[in-house]
Amino acid sequence: MIALTPRSKNAIPIEPVAKSSFDKWLQKHPESRAWLATIGFKAEPGSYAFLAQGKGRTVRVLASPAEGERIWAYAGLPMSLPEGTYRLDTNGDAAAQTDAALGWALGSYEFTRYRKPKRAAARLAWPEKADRAEVERIASSVFLARDLINTPCEDMGPAHLAEAATKVAREFGAKAKTLTGDELLRENYPTIHIVGRASAREPRLIDIRWGEADAPKVTLVGKGVCFDTGGLDLKPAAGMLDMKKDMGGAAVMLALARTLMAAGAPIRLRLLIPAVENSVSANAYRPLDIVRTRGGKTVEIGNTDAEGRLVLCDALAEADTEKPDLLVDAATLTGAAKIALGPEVQAVFCDDDDAAGAMMRHGRAVGDPLWRLPLWRPYRKLIDGKCADLNNVAPNPFAGSIIGALYLAEFVSRAKTWAHLDIMAANTSTKPGRPEGGEATGMRALYAYIRGRYG
Repeated sequence: MIALTPRSKNAIPIEPVAKSSFDKWLQKHPESRAWLATIGFKAEPGSYAFLAQGKGRTVRVLASPAEGERIWAYAGLPMSLPEGTYRLDTNGDAAAQTDAALGWALGSYEFTRYRKPKRAAARLAWPEKADRAEVERIASSVFLARDLINTPCEDMGPAHLAEAATKVAREFGAKAKTLTGDELLRENYPTIHIVGRASAREPRLIDIRWGEADAPKVTLVGKGVCFDTGGLDLKPAAGMLDMKKDMGGAAVMLALARTLMAAGAPIRLRLLIPAVENSVSANAYRPLDIVRTRGGKTVEIGNTDAEGRLVLCDALAEADTEKPDLLVDAATLTGAAKIALGPEVQAVFCDDDDAAGAMMRHGRAVGDPLWRLPLWRPYRKLIDGKCADLNNVAPNPFAGSIIGALYLAEFVSRAKTWAHLDIMAANTSTKPGRPEGGEATGMRALYAYIRGRYG
């Protein structure tokens, strides 16, 4: 539930005051100096204080904006202020008020599927100039991604993910189709099938189409590995603890597709999600098995734990046949990207300098940062196969994120612009507006970029 509400004369006003201007504020409000000194309020970023008069009646809240991008300035307040209705007293322009409302909305999120919420979020009266429709479609889509990623595999297997995607398609009148189990072999998606065949829950390819046929074609592909044991190259126990989020790329791309459809973006949208569970059983695929991909190239399995690039390569090969104007995939592909950039910045690979630069600019502007890493072609020889065209891993751990991107690049040749995002899909700790757990990392950056590119 988005914790914003119609304006009310009973809403408690929130007055912003930055630490840098706090002394000047005190000079103008000497009646509050003693009280604020008593409670130790120093306008530290993210802090707040109640100001009252007569019989303890609250007059207003004094709040110091959190540090960082503007969107997060008041995003910590919904879960720290007491329950009630507040209004933000600011003379900001429409963009600033929209950011404040969106940050408040994102800060009100709590994952409540398996337990009751500890409290209700404080509500914010809609700022007068805020773009309410924009805030609601972005926040609702981010909540969708967070819920999908936070849900454990028992309740978020390939069939559940397909159901969630189909529900979004129905909401916006999009066409949805799903290939299941051996249908993948009959329709020539062998790498999706080989990764998912060991699970009792059959692999799937979810295919959603929306928009006018003559509009610019934008295709999104998301890695939907609902749980990754590592296969026969089994992960250690600690390595499996966050593997419910290995379908984060699918969740982010579904959320992005939903936001674009809700905005009525002037594009021809296609979304492809290969949904699998990488399990261990008698028919699991094996190290040094060779599979012929949808694109025709053969791949030698150097490691069954590098399964994400396998399911993606068939989906990318299919997407590429339509020569889309823009092709973007997102995946929780490598630990190397996290080591290089940490959890808050998402890696983007793109040979189109203008597109890569624009994605990073939009990411910074909306507080959803992307950073470009190189598709360093000299490393391509590291994934030559001994008995096949390719190996799905390199023989050493160097440049792991680049190696993953170079593998995927082998299956894209006709798209005008292709970008690959290696994402975290989670917050490792709680920050204003970003609770620990699943996160739509990269979604808002891509949404802003696509809206900017196509109007």
